[in-house]
Amino acid sequence: MQHKIATGNTVDSAHQQDRSGWFVGQFMPVNSPANTRDVEIKWGVHAAGDTNEGFCKNRTAKTVSILIEGRFSLTFQGPDGSQTVMLERKGDYALWDAGITHNWAALEDSVVLTVRWPSLPHDHVHENSTDE
Repeated sequence: MQHKIATGNTVDSAHQQDRSGWFVGQFMPVNSPANTRDVEIKWGVHAAGDTNEGFCKNRTAKTVSILIEGRFSLTFQGPDGSQTVMLERKGDYALWDAGITHNWAALEDSVVLTVRWPSLPHDHVHENSTDE
């Protein structure tokens, strides 16, 4: 059995336009040990004021976002209304199930580690997407 090793820098990966900080998952090159359908991992570097466009959700994957530094908010919408979670202290996290719509905003320059499982193509969709 051939063992593969991948090295890199998550900060550098965060600045790559094609992956926006994601460095483990099914979207990585096939011959890389970082290619897996089991999990996706992102090192998100966000400037104060950054936000995603509208709400999105994952059809299948669960997600956890962990604050490394900064201040970050996550807003969730569900059948029972909306809830905003503030990640303010190093190590604060939010974990949510598939199908929960969410968006985020960096309230200060922030670094957030996000993990999703499993890693499936086209699982992440925007709230108003007709691709469901």
